[in-house]
Amino acid sequence: MKNNKVLKILANLDFIVASAVLSILIILTFLGVIWRYIFNQPFTWLEEVQLACMVWIVFAGGGAAFRTGNHTAIEMVVDLLPKAAQKVVQVLISIVVVVVIGYLFINTVSFIQLFLKSGRSTSMLHIPYALVYGIAIPSYIDMIISYFYSVYKGVKSEAKEAIAQNE
Repeated sequence: MKNNKVLKILANLDFIVASAVLSILIILTFLGVIWRYIFNQPFTWLEEVQLACMVWIVFAGGGAAFRTGNHTAIEMVVDLLPKAAQKVVQVLISIVVVVVIGYLFINTVSFIQLFLKSGRSTSMLHIPYALVYGIAIPSYIDMIISYFYSVYKGVKSEAKEAIAQNE
């Protein structure tokens, strides 16, 4: 029973991270507005944290979007094709997804190594850029796993599911 709970948490870790970071972003932005306009004391470091939060939200949410069928897709053209052609297109799409994410992964590793060697960090809080953008590496792995999970499970986009329910 406890194993099941741990597996659920691990399976949704990207949702959890993206939600937590989004909460931090909202709270800090709200407090930043209060401090700027009520107390006339703006947080000079807020933009750096907001940028880092947005990067983490985007990358953490990428795998979740694949897993839930919420990435942008133009399915109308594929749906017009015969079933055999749809399967071929699905294979081609899978190849493109793996190649693009693999390319991004390889290049991101190079950038992270560069940030680590140079010790580059943000100007105000000195947050290492390797930490800000480091989320990309595990996220690409999560995206690949989530993509193939969605293909295996036959996850449909929300639009397709809505249409199917109305029929």
